Amino acid sequence: MSLPIVFHPAYEATLPEGHRFPMRKYGRLAEILAARGLVPNGFARPEPAGAELLAVAHDRAYVEAVLAHDVSREIERTIGLPVGESVVARSCASVGGTLLAARLALAHGIAGSTAGGSHHARRETGAGFCIFNDVAVAARQLHADGTIARALVIDCDVHQGDGTADCLGGTPDLFTLSIHAEKNYPTRKIASDRDVGLPDGLDDAGYLAVLEAHVGPLLDAIRPDIVFYNAGVDPHHDDRLGRLALTDEGLLARDRFVVGEARRRGVPLVGVIGGGYSTDIDALAGRHALLFTAMVEAAGTPLR
Repeated sequence: MSLPIVFHPAYEATLPEGHRFPMRKYGRLAEILAARGLVPNGFARPEPAGAELLAVAHDRAYVEAVLAHDVSREIERTIGLPVGESVVARSCASVGGTLLAARLALAHGIAGSTAGGSHHARRETGAGFCIFNDVAVAARQLHADGTIARALVIDCDVHQGDGTADCLGGTPDLFTLSIHAEKNYPTRKIASDRDVGLPDGLDDAGYLAVLEAHVGPLLDAIRPDIVFYNAGVDPHHDDRLGRLALTDEGLLARDRFVVGEARRRGVPLVGVIGGGYSTDIDALAGRHALLFTAMVEAAGTPLR
């Protein structure tokens, strides 16, 4: 089986010259995956999310303000991106992409989107380069329409998933696990269902030990209908905004482990790329491609 992979040209928005967010990584990732022959049937293209879909996880007034490009200066500063036409289109496409990837994962056992993981977007505002929370919207929509009864979010971005915790809080069937650098952003964390704060400088072996302690036992306890996996590459030792010390090999081992644990239990998994910050776009996109390498390998393994 070829791995279903979602991409939309709007994933790569236009930013002012010199902006510190590495927007080019999205298009470059798609180019790398195509060059490696990982999308033999082409990318699946999502329908961008509209107001009704976004409002399943976000306050409607906030959604309408964003779609009208009319948020306050304070919110725009908190987000760290210009909330204009191109960036808003990117955010809507990213939400639609994660929902499509989730539906493809439920149909095929595994799928991924070449964007997503905007886990700092909360119910009433965005933050930390995140406008809308794609995983929270997708999980809530699938739960609301009865497609799933339970979901597990496994968030391995280096930053705590405060927005996902906020958007999914109060719904025990949508369980959030955040494994992150404890001393990193955000300063004010919103409690996930389970938070695992890691010490600065944790290496490959230490990180894998943490995964082994939490991922399998949670899968067995929750028995989710789907796993949303945020595979942020900012735990890498060269990342500008990370505080951990994983290598490329460590990131690949992490992705293989998480994907493999879900696959062995017959749980559909959707992967999103999360954070990663470097001025070397080729190296950064190459790290994000590791997730798809792990998923392509797993796609060839039959479900239990």
